[in-house]
Amino acid sequence: MNSSTTVSAELGLRLVVPDRTTVPLLAGLEYAADDPYAIRMAFYVGDDEPVEWIFARELLTVGIVRRVGDGDVEVWPAEDDDDILNIALSSPFGDALFEAPLSPLAEFLHRTYQAVPAGQETEFIDIDAELEHLLWSS
Repeated sequence: MNSSTTVSAELGLRLVVPDRTTVPLLAGLEYAADDPYAIRMAFYVGDDEPVEWIFARELLTVGIVRRVGDGDVEVWPAEDDDDILNIALSSPFGDALFEAPLSPLAEFLHRTYQAVPAGQETEFIDIDAELEHLLWSS
């Protein structure tokens, strides 16, 4: 299996602010086969460095059809718009609600599953390297 495969995309999101207006922003999505359970999402806000969150690929996938997540990240389909996915993030610095367009996000997820099919993630992990990293990095 090719563990150097990456899948990336840019996604236009809307940040929902307290008065229910929205602010458009751009997010970069990246998936790497050598970290097959994770999707990195970098939120670009102004000229500052992007804010990066790491999501479980399965969390975003399940969130397309039903509410999922606990704690820092929750994902669910919008009730009033079939092409919107809600993503709620919570950290010690605050909370944020994003509306993501479902079609391009689903297409990105589809490409990640072409790179690493569901259930085959462990074939892309170098267990020996991970153990060495854990044992020697402390």
